[in-house]
Amino acid sequence: MKGDKKRLLWWGRFGNYGPDYPRNRTIMQCLKALDWDVIEYQPRISALAHLEAAFYAFENINAVWVPCFRQRDVAAATKWALQRGVPLIFDPLISAYDKQVNERKKFPPGSKAAQKLLRWERDLFAKADFVVADTLCHQDYFVEMLACERERVVVLPVSAEESLFYPEETPQKKIPEVLFFGTFIGLQGAEYIAQAVRYYDGPAINLVFLGDGPERGSVEKLVLAQANKNVSVVFEDWIPFVDLADRIRKVQICLGVFGTGEKSFRVIPNKVYQALACDKPVITMKGGAYPEMSENGSGGIYWCQAGNPQAIADQLKLAVRDYLSGQENQKGARQLYDQYFSNSIISERLEQTLKTF
Repeated sequence: MKGDKKRLLWWGRFGNYGPDYPRNRTIMQCLKALDWDVIEYQPRISALAHLEAAFYAFENINAVWVPCFRQRDVAAATKWALQRGVPLIFDPLISAYDKQVNERKKFPPGSKAAQKLLRWERDLFAKADFVVADTLCHQDYFVEMLACERERVVVLPVSAEESLFYPEETPQKKIPEVLFFGTFIGLQGAEYIAQAVRYYDGPAINLVFLGDGPERGSVEKLVLAQANKNVSVVFEDWIPFVDLADRIRKVQICLGVFGTGEKSFRVIPNKVYQALACDKPVITMKGGAYPEMSENGSGGIYWCQAGNPQAIADQLKLAVRDYLSGQENQKGARQLYDQYFSNSIISERLEQTLKTF
């Protein structure tokens, strides 16, 4: 019966980081699969959201969820939750301090502005009954930098929207297509892929850069400077998200991220989950965010050193040769995804966390 379902109040605004964000849609789908009713609430003003909520008939709420990047919503959501004696779960995905200080370099680490931001975010994390991390590295960061008790941090992989990202048989190609897709920013390391074109000495490939961003122009110039008769390079503009899975399924190999910043080592990007879910092998940097896996290439992941064009070229050569020779180790990408990153993993961990509410 619908009336017997537990109810979760999703406290987050619309926009790029609202319910339409892939991470949020995946979490919502998993909650609904666990037979929770998800009530969406997008307050107009974050700081006054607890007062605005009083005008809505939010009854029989068992928990409050503050989604990705919505640090600014935590304080008001906490006030509302405390008044009603219900737990609050915060899924930040990334730390505001980490982004502004370590990634964007907006504030020097020891500056007053950085320390103020750190105190503010620590206070927010302390308010939540549970904080969600997407990787074990982020769990460690939340504990060590943001002073969050480890027992309050739940690790839920970002995963992929499995109704969109799934395997499909494709014809063998004599010239494999290799796909980089994403935003051209430092974390992605697209410039290192461009530089790797010069070092690549494997079989002929078609290399596609799909996406846009502040560094696309410089990457295009880099590619022009790397002459290699075995690598044909094209740039494609970004496509609607609903078409992305089909584009991935048409290629033979996907490229992950290769940036050298601290954040790069703590994350597993959406693209890696999405490619693996489509059963496509991935070449990406080796970071501590990944669970312990088997040797290089096994399960469809080829590891290389961050920021190293030669290493990217070497792993690309290995992956292409494996593909052309029909190596079995390229057929385990979806199996690896199911083992470590699937929606079912999220659902199991969510159920363990929510069963006490």
